[in-house]
Amino acid sequence: MIDTTVLVAALSNIVSWIVTTFLPSCLKYLLPKSPEEDTSCIDGDKRTNQTQCISIGRPGGMEQLRLITLREGICTIGYNVKHVSLPPFAQANVKIPKDCVIIKNESFSVNYADCTIRWGLYESAIRYVGWPIVPGFDVAGTVESVSDDIDENDQHKLAVGDRVFGCTLFGAYSNRVLIPKKQLRRIPDCIDSFAKAAAFPAVSLTALYALHLAGYFPISKSGGGRNKFTNKSILIHSCAGGVGSFLVQMSKILGLHVVGVVGRSSKVQDAIDLGCDVVIDKSNEDLWSAAEKASPNGFLTIMDANGVSTLNDSYKHLAPSGRLIVFGFHSNLPIGSSMLSPWEWLKMAKKVAVMPSFDAMDLTVSNKSVMGFNLSFFAEEVEILSDMFDVILKWIEDGKLKCPRVCEMPMADIAKAHTFIQSGTSSGKIVLTTD
Repeated sequence: MIDTTVLVAALSNIVSWIVTTFLPSCLKYLLPKSPEEDTSCIDGDKRTNQTQCISIGRPGGMEQLRLITLREGICTIGYNVKHVSLPPFAQANVKIPKDCVIIKNESFSVNYADCTIRWGLYESAIRYVGWPIVPGFDVAGTVESVSDDIDENDQHKLAVGDRVFGCTLFGAYSNRVLIPKKQLRRIPDCIDSFAKAAAFPAVSLTALYALHLAGYFPISKSGGGRNKFTNKSILIHSCAGGVGSFLVQMSKILGLHVVGVVGRSSKVQDAIDLGCDVVIDKSNEDLWSAAEKASPNGFLTIMDANGVSTLNDSYKHLAPSGRLIVFGFHSNLPIGSSMLSPWEWLKMAKKVAVMPSFDAMDLTVSNKSVMGFNLSFFAEEVEILSDMFDVILKWIEDGKLKCPRVCEMPMADIAKAHTFIQSGTSSGKIVLTTD
């Protein structure tokens, strides 16, 4: 049976492709407007006291990335504060609950997941927000407004003017966001810009939780590793990317032997600079032959966000007691395509048909595990994420965790940013500034 949401996404994207390719003058009819939008503002006119954000009205191509101005008193909001207001927009002049603040957002990062959201294929976005949606997870800015209800014992107490960074569960593509205080931390002095601060939260939290699932890291404020296996080898696919760059650094903090995989020779030095003990450039050498040479006894952990292109071989190269951690499916999705044509949907369907499955008996006999996760579903797990954020902040302050390479763009260049990240040639983080 075909998933209805996938069918809707496919039809919507194909319509976008047809109109963009053959009837570009009709694109305006594919751009739904929201009641919260200030329609008197043309082409994203900026007004000091009004929120600007990137809104996606329906699944589709780059045309859906609309820079809009909201009516006065409205800001964006994540789905985990739906008791305040339904996402993606807070009610006008909403009363701020005591566990939240409104921040003047200066920078937000762009993740590949945001492209998947735009295509209509990101499950948590469909399930918890729907359309329209304001994408984005990472924020960095200053506290603009706080609740009138003051709790003097609040360990996450923030004041107007505090420089903060953190995560929201969608809604970050905005210059004004209502967000729970537990999802924010003050920016340490060693981070010298909002853009760099916005490069940290989502990818570093993803990396740390992946290492937790792998058994290396107990999620507690005390930190430290707990893995007692003699095999310390970890293989990290796309090690110079957003999550990969933090996986490498954290793995070195935890004392692991890191084998990093890159897809282009231009990224080899980035991987070395991050701390990889061995770098495999799969554009110039056979990936799995090089992996076997780097760790003849297999890997206790393999971090894989590639999907169909590597999952089978990743599983085969696990050592006994090894764990394959899955947190993405990049190779299942188009690389370098700004639009999803009918041909792209056929290719994606073919890839889904050959996705590997793992037999429970083989898992037992081989003494291996396959685990997957997506932090965008963690709305109720605020304590886990909060403890993880505390550890990450300490590592940053101690100089153990460095900011990846940051490519800054203005918010108006959102389509350019999506095109860049879809190209597969970006490394580090793409960060957009709201000024």
